[in-house]
Amino acid sequence: MKRTAAMNPASFTRRLMLLLGASTLALGACSDKPADATATGFSGIDITGADYATGFSLTDHNGQARTLADFKGKAVVVFFGFTQCPDVCPTSLGELAQARQLLGTDGERLQGLFISVDPERDTPEVMKAYMASFDPSFLALYAAPEALPELAKSYKVYYKKVDGKTPTSYTMDHSAGSYVYDPQGRIRLYHRYGSGAQALADDVKKLLK
Repeated sequence: MKRTAAMNPASFTRRLMLLLGASTLALGACSDKPADATATGFSGIDITGADYATGFSLTDHNGQARTLADFKGKAVVVFFGFTQCPDVCPTSLGELAQARQLLGTDGERLQGLFISVDPERDTPEVMKAYMASFDPSFLALYAAPEALPELAKSYKVYYKKVDGKTPTSYTMDHSAGSYVYDPQGRIRLYHRYGSGAQALADDVKKLLK
């Protein structure tokens, strides 16, 4: 059996301090919040200047081509999901609609955008009806099946089809968070699922100032 040399107390203490220091650096590197996040005053994660989620070129549920430039002057919230989602999507869109109401007259300067990860079932007609059930001002955007993977990658969004009992009863696993843009069309924040309508409204109000 291989034997290891005993470590004296001083040597053990030095090694422990080195390990603790390395762990602190690793935790800092893996954090999804910038070091000065608390100084921003936002509830969401400040991702200002990120090189992802920078924009899109898609078609809305009315058949109109859309880019972020169409919504200049408004704060824009983008959420990926699918209309047959049982809980995450309706909860997120419901909170977005509530945040718009909480903003009062400023609510007119908040644009909600829903990007479908289920182009097979989410037709323009289906998506239009789905948006109307939350807020008539919200728009659903459609990406062709062959273009969706690259779009999702550019937003660091995960999605995967999960087979059901029948070919049409499948569901979709997907990321559950929202991207928030300022009125100049710059990516600014990421709101995790369940952050709440008030937190979103407060952040949007700051961006509109």
